[in-house]
Amino acid sequence: MSAPEKKRLELARKAGRASHPQNIFERRMSKFLREPPSVRLAANVIVTATAMIVVLGGVLMRVFDHKEYSSVWQGMWLVIQTVTTVGYGDVAPKLVVGRIVASVVMLWGIAFLAIITAAITSVFVARAQQERELAAKAEAAGAETTVDERFDNVDAQLRQLRELLERTPPGS
Repeated sequence: MSAPEKKRLELARKAGRASHPQNIFERRMSKFLREPPSVRLAANVIVTATAMIVVLGGVLMRVFDHKEYSSVWQGMWLVIQTVTTVGYGDVAPKLVVGRIVASVVMLWGIAFLAIITAAITSVFVARAQQERELAAKAEAAGAETTVDERFDNVDAQLRQLRELLERTPPGS
């Protein structure tokens, strides 16, 4: 293989890696935006986003409020209660830094999930609108075909009448 061919192959590999995101969230969002979404795919996107918020929030709680949250799991338990708005009350931050982190998780979690939910809804609305437009176009095409067929029938009948008139002698 020549040097220019090797260079082209390497560039193609790099371009392939760049067009295929390595991050699971990026892959799922790319798939979601590329393909017509299903309810299952939309639910997967929401669950993935929620899981990311829970994991990140749990780690932040452990890092910033390590006295009260001795493990990431305890932080994740607080965050999952917060994000899902269940809030059992069995775990709540007592230190100011923990409350700040929990507040940030609440605000970012709500905003992030609201944006994702809105994006999913808009995609479903756009898809429904597109399907309605296709149905309307098909119906219009069917109507045009029907009108064209009727005109063809009228033309055929006029031709038959002309032929009959031409064959019939004028005095009969």
